[in-house]
Amino acid sequence: DVRGYGIENGYQNIVVTIDGRRINNIDMVAPLLSAISPASIERLEIIKSSGIVVGGDGANAGAINIITKKKSAKEITVYMGTHGTASGSFYLGHTDEKLSVSASGEAQKSDGVRNINSGGDKDESSLTTGTLNISYTPVDELELRAGVSFARTDVIYASYLTLDEYNNDIKKSTGTVSEQWYDTDALGLGMSWYISDKLSFNIDGSREKKESIYDYQSIFSYRSTTDYDYNSLTSTLDYVDDLFSVTLGYDRFDGNLVNTNNDLTKVNNALFLMSEFYLGKSTLKAGYRYEDISFESKTGEDQEDKLHGVELGYNYMLDKEKSFFANYAHSFQSSSLDRLFKWSTGAFMGYVKPSQAHNYTLGFNYIRPNNKLKISLFYIDLKDEIYYYSDPTWVNSRNTNIDKSHKYGLDVYDKWLINEKFNIALNYNYIRAKIDKEVENGEDYSGNDLPGVSDHNVKATLSFLANKNTTLAITQVYRSEAYAINDFENSSAQKQEAYKSTDISLTYTKDSLELFAKINNLFNQKNGLWVQDDAIYPMNFTTTAIAGFKLKF
Repeated sequence: DVRGYGIENGYQNIVVTIDGRRINNIDMVAPLLSAISPASIERLEIIKSSGIVVGGDGANAGAINIITKKKSAKEITVYMGTHGTASGSFYLGHTDEKLSVSASGEAQKSDGVRNINSGGDKDESSLTTGTLNISYTPVDELELRAGVSFARTDVIYASYLTLDEYNNDIKKSTGTVSEQWYDTDALGLGMSWYISDKLSFNIDGSREKKESIYDYQSIFSYRSTTDYDYNSLTSTLDYVDDLFSVTLGYDRFDGNLVNTNNDLTKVNNALFLMSEFYLGKSTLKAGYRYEDISFESKTGEDQEDKLHGVELGYNYMLDKEKSFFANYAHSFQSSSLDRLFKWSTGAFMGYVKPSQAHNYTLGFNYIRPNNKLKISLFYIDLKDEIYYYSDPTWVNSRNTNIDKSHKYGLDVYDKWLINEKFNIALNYNYIRAKIDKEVENGEDYSGNDLPGVSDHNVKATLSFLANKNTTLAITQVYRSEAYAINDFENSSAQKQEAYKSTDISLTYTKDSLELFAKINNLFNQKNGLWVQDDAIYPMNFTTTAIAGFKLKF
């Protein structure tokens, strides 16, 4: 729920990339973040209310860029925990003047926490991933690269609960049981040509195949199989100087989805230009993106959108410790395929407009050796925010748009090294998300809060460094109550309850060995996801623990 887009649709407003390759889906399936082993991750970039020029379609709330390791290192991590949890991962890397090779992988399983039937079966899950990346530099001016990756996922989902069931026996599930097998395989090829010290040309292409098999078991049962084929290409011409930098780029994405009733295609073509100017204490950023998005179906119904993205930014350094920044972005998010076409028949359900947002951000940075503080204020003016109208009678339920809406809030981040023994890190977000104008099936939502958005979000971590090898950390996470996901009228008897979790971790590091242990939800607090009255999905509702080691060699 970055920037107040809600628990239900928030992920569709964030572009997620792994080394530049988008992992967002063309339907309403969330990005498979677990497809990459944590052992292979070098760093994460989280960009709020920006990223539309380079990231493209879907970056209304921002972008998350995952950058993997490309260095000589070797490590393995193993841990075990409660409820039959076990995981093993590795990273192996070699780098010299000509060749860079890295491999990583993970195998993970859980016996589950909730009972899904009277026979004692539980909501089990398993995951296996692997990646291999190679880059070769035959001459100083040229880099060739290739990479392959796969993920195999098997998850059993337990049913929702009524409020009485949630309060009396949260681990019980008496309703539907679903199981999903989700496989993905990706191949990437690319090259960089360093034409001069300042000018370079980069091109990367990838092909990804996915298969999702979904079993639903209730009074009746059915199986759904969906195959995905994704082809993408990104090329940029980059110029970097002491005074300015410019990137001119072209993106193409061609996605195809096939299941029993549908054969759907989504094609994105985009041109973009991003520039930065370095003027002493001031830095200016300006970028523009033109994107043509087309949808096609086997029955002949099409939709095409031509959209424009803009980014403008200014940063001023008061001194070495303090700076101000201001950003503006005009962003957009096109519809997912399954919002346009009925899953059961493949019939066209009607035009869903792309949402478009004006994002304004003002902020202040104060960075000292013992303290890093960042404060930002944001305001978002939205047109045609995409949502699902849930008719209580189901007759008129459909995917559609909120005519007008807005969001505003405050972000505070502070990391304070109190002394040699203690430090604290604090993230606080205040968010309000309001519907300005929307009438659907005679129901007027104007002036209501967008459901699924918590006003207050807090994460605070206190760390104690007992000695140079040992660290104890306590983390508190809190999200305030909100309206249930389907409660656009703001009138349901049950609300999304506040989320609370207290976690504690202990690490001991000596030379190349790290031992770690963690207890999650220390005080066994109940947490759930409210869809509507008496439709609650438990999440992080019981105490769990893991312990393991990491070995670098």
